Amino acid sequence: MVVELVERPLPKPSDEGYIEARLLEALAEARLALEYLERGFTRNAACKAFQAWKALLAALLRLELEKLKALAKTEEERKWLESRAVPRVPTTKMKELSRLLEEAGHEGIPFVTALALDLHDYQYHGPDPDMALSKYTTRESAAADVLLLLKELARRVEALRGRVKWTEELERALEEVRRTLAR
Repeated sequence: MVVELVERPLPKPSDEGYIEARLLEALAEARLALEYLERGFTRNAACKAFQAWKALLAALLRLELEKLKALAKTEEERKWLESRAVPRVPTTKMKELSRLLEEAGHEGIPFVTALALDLHDYQYHGPDPDMALSKYTTRESAAADVLLLLKELARRVEALRGRVKWTEELERALEEVRRTLAR
């Protein structure tokens, strides 16, 4: 099921199914991260956990787009949110976008995004005893943060029930991630 979810064409951000598709993508990437973690591939797990968080941010940005546009200071910022931020979620802008999402009511998002970005660095550099290229000195500390990020992701996806179109497929994907996290 995970492969099907990740490989589907993504609806346009203006389409009704965009948020659901991004949430399904987030859960599918989370499931893959957990599978990699179980196999001992910590760097791959960090990559997938980061991608899962980025997909969740895309869903939240689309969900809150009107609030975010109201918070924007210029027309240029409003256009950028709609044309670039929602469909792409640039990695270099994730902290800024997370702060905007917090202003729109998603408390604590910047702290979790900072964790996701640390895992993104770990993906490329692995454990680094000197902490020059990665904030993780061991695989175990990175693995612990992958689990922490995925638990928060599952909690935030579940909190959207009632605010987004909630399908059986979304419920199954969330349950699969929760079941795997509970092991």
